[in-house]
Amino acid sequence: MTLDSLTGFVEALDRAGELVRIAQPVSVDRELCEIADRAMKRPGGGPALLFERPMLLDGRPSEFPVGINLFGSMRRMAMALGVTDLNAIGARITELLEMKVPEGLVAKLSLLPRLLELSKFPPRPHGGGAACHEVVWRGDEADLDRLPLLRCWPDDGGSYITFPMVITRDPKRGLRNVGMYRVMQTGKRTLAMHWQRHKVGAAHWREMAERGERMPVCIAMGGDPASMYSASAPLPPTVDEFLFAGFLRREPVRLVKALTNDLEVPAEADVVIEGYIDPAEPLVMEGPFGDHTGFYSLADRYPQVHVTAITMRRRPIVPATIVGRPPMEDYYLGHATERIFLPLLRLTVPEIVDYHMPAEGIFHNLVFVSIDKQYPGQAQKVMHALWGQGLMSLAKVLVVVDRWVNVQDPQEAWWVALNNLDPERDARFTMGPVDVLDHSSRTFTYGSKMGLDGTRKLPEEGFARDWPKVIAMDDETKRKVDAMWHSLGLPWR
Repeated sequence: MTLDSLTGFVEALDRAGELVRIAQPVSVDRELCEIADRAMKRPGGGPALLFERPMLLDGRPSEFPVGINLFGSMRRMAMALGVTDLNAIGARITELLEMKVPEGLVAKLSLLPRLLELSKFPPRPHGGGAACHEVVWRGDEADLDRLPLLRCWPDDGGSYITFPMVITRDPKRGLRNVGMYRVMQTGKRTLAMHWQRHKVGAAHWREMAERGERMPVCIAMGGDPASMYSASAPLPPTVDEFLFAGFLRREPVRLVKALTNDLEVPAEADVVIEGYIDPAEPLVMEGPFGDHTGFYSLADRYPQVHVTAITMRRRPIVPATIVGRPPMEDYYLGHATERIFLPLLRLTVPEIVDYHMPAEGIFHNLVFVSIDKQYPGQAQKVMHALWGQGLMSLAKVLVVVDRWVNVQDPQEAWWVALNNLDPERDARFTMGPVDVLDHSSRTFTYGSKMGLDGTRKLPEEGFARDWPKVIAMDDETKRKVDAMWHSLGLPWR
């Protein structure tokens, strides 16, 4: 079943026993964050939460509920994308990438349904009244103070929109980008847009600033869960996130024109904030912000958004997330990206068997990679290939192991890698771009990276000794012990 709205997703989570409704009044000033953080730290990610009576910063009850940790488990992440296993999406991509024109008329005709599937995904204009325009606030009525925006951590610089779809357009090529960036409220009708320099939205802003033109911006919250996820996906600048969302949900995302600028927004969005950035204005201070590193990112200057309208559904749910010391909800969003984009990574680095970004590595600090090693130096080749792949270029530590190692299990990956390492021989260092949030780098966004070769070493790599076998019990003994286990009075594992 395709989920078309955030309300539909929340109802599906409720039916599945994945949702806890909280009727007690809870302040958006830190209290909601503390409750959500405790839930997210539970095994498996804890439950999704719907705060039905959030209290605003001034003590008034909010008109709108807040949904949080909605994507914060493997099961809910799969439900959001309409699958039972996230690997199923990667398998679909693999099938399309491996599509070859077969011989014979009948075989060629059998290929048509797969080719026609691709034409179904582009976003489509929505006819008639859109749900996101059921309520419209313009002018003085467009008051951000009426929205339940979270102040998450004690030293945060303000209240934040934490789960947006920020919609901009490339002024040169007209291509749309949908990104997920934190946005801090600075006034009733002003916001500070945290655009890191590596992000596509920031590139659009720089181009508009060079032209001296006002930049239209829309910030959509809620809508279909596939679109909400797609805003976080590391897609190439030429790929429309709403097209990708259509592929994920097997149905086009329907868009409608914003009311005060010429951008298109999801017709099923819960809340849309329309506005613009004036490049002639000075940047404004944004932050500090308790970030996904588990440390505060420092205050800095970013573009100011002027709000021209706020539109919404008649009964919206305001989605939010929090970030901080892992594991948090963003780990599951990142895990979906890991599974979905594996086939695309293999296009340029075909020896990759699997990869994993453990929660403790907060995505860019640690990546385990298993490879089908065939020749000397291949682990080093993979390291440099990955550092040349989009946002993987920000990876600080890469650990490469052999194909049989389960990199989804960090304990196993470390066990093998640390056994196989000679630190002087197998560590590689290089310089390059690092994540904006990396407070340890020697300069802002630039620092060193390390690759660790935890693979079995070959004679050509200077290893002249015998390589030992991994300890494993023989199958016959395992079968004998399996047969007697229940009589031993021991719990079954």
